Amino acid sequence: APKIQFGVFASADLSIQERIQKAISQARAVAEEKGATSKEARVAWDEVEELEAELSHQKAQPKADPLQEFCKENPETDECRLYED
Repeated sequence: APKIQFGVFASADLSIQERIQKAISQARAVAEEKGATSKEARVAWDEVEELEAELSHQKAQPKADPLQEFCKENPETDECRLYED
């Protein structure tokens, strides 16, 4: 029997959505080949859940304020100076 590879996490060049889709396809294939309740299928579906949790976590992170980002790189500009009363 061919050895099944679990390497979706290593695919940094793919977007998280693409990685999830790839993991789902792989999990379905493993479940069909090894059985839906097999250890291999559970591992494959766990990987899908981990990727979905990662996506949820990324969406929950607030986007950086553009002015804050600008001021990190250019603290000396007038827009970034702090004035006290």
